[in-house]
Amino acid sequence: MTKKRFTEGTWRSDSRFKRLCAAFRKCRTEREVADFLRDVATLAELKAMSERLEVARLLLAGVSYRETAKRAPSSTATVTRVASFLNGNAGGYRSVLKMHRHHSARVRGERMVSRA
Repeated sequence: MTKKRFTEGTWRSDSRFKRLCAAFRKCRTEREVADFLRDVATLAELKAMSERLEVARLLLAGVSYRETAKRAPSSTATVTRVASFLNGNAGGYRSVLKMHRHHSARVRGERMVSRA
């Protein structure tokens, strides 16, 4: 049996990915999500995802790339990559951060910027 390729054109339709998304939807509490994430990802992967979300939050708040890299902390390459996803692609960061804006603590020096 050959492996089906997981590409930009096929990732949404992959049956395993759909089951992963469905598993997240079954989580009812933040604790359930956290426990599930811990089972499916390494601590390094969880840290990287957490940092990327923080980078997206800071960029949407109008913080410069260089300052975002310091505050996240992340590499400028990661900041640039996250910025490219904010300005295109699936819109996941933007929709999640917009939905949960009231949970997002503002950091000194941030300004809310609408880039819709």
